[in-house]
Amino acid sequence: MDWISFYDFKHSVIYVNARHRDVHYRTIAEDIRKLVPSPDASVLDYGCGEATSANLLAAACGQLTMVEAAPNVRAALIARHAGDARIAVLTPEQAAALPEASFDMIVLHSVAQYLTGAELDGLLATFRRLLKPSGTFVLGDIIPPRLAAPFAALALLRFGAANGFFWAAVGGLIRILLSDYFTLKKTHGLSHYEEAAMLEKLRRAGFAPERAARNIGHNQRRMTFLSKRA
Repeated sequence: MDWISFYDFKHSVIYVNARHRDVHYRTIAEDIRKLVPSPDASVLDYGCGEATSANLLAAACGQLTMVEAAPNVRAALIARHAGDARIAVLTPEQAAALPEASFDMIVLHSVAQYLTGAELDGLLATFRRLLKPSGTFVLGDIIPPRLAAPFAALALLRFGAANGFFWAAVGGLIRILLSDYFTLKKTHGLSHYEEAAMLEKLRRAGFAPERAARNIGHNQRRMTFLSKRA
């Protein structure tokens, strides 16, 4: 098993219940839509996951292209948005083959932790090519190296308390201790970055980055970076 196959199947480790999943994706969509530069912008959401509130983001831009590597998740996205001309769902390979300067905004949220440094470098090169000269690259949910797991657990409990699934979140934290998630962390690992290290990585990739005032989503211990092409 790898991270893509882990996220390709529904289980109670990723989201503690349906409410958690839907509030999670709604929060992300609402945060991203605030960053959309114009109502007619072309937006790429790379590694979007189930994206159950994609319609909120699509309503704020001219065209939304979602990219998802997990086959079952991608098939569900295609079925959900069939007939909506504002939304396209692609494989990573299809996205990489798109013409240069296709997008006004590119988002990579909560994906970088599952990539090696070299894999992320490869994606950054692709994104720089696909981004318009005036476009914005949004890199979200970057995890600092210290105390990541305790802060993630605390953020989930607070998120659950604020949105009506606190006790389900408690149960979810217990279940994750017995799940394949920790096995995958040991075998495949998660990538962590200090703020300065990520800023330097983005600069080396040809971007002019800055850290955003707040992270996309509920975990404010993590970081979001906004970048223009240098």
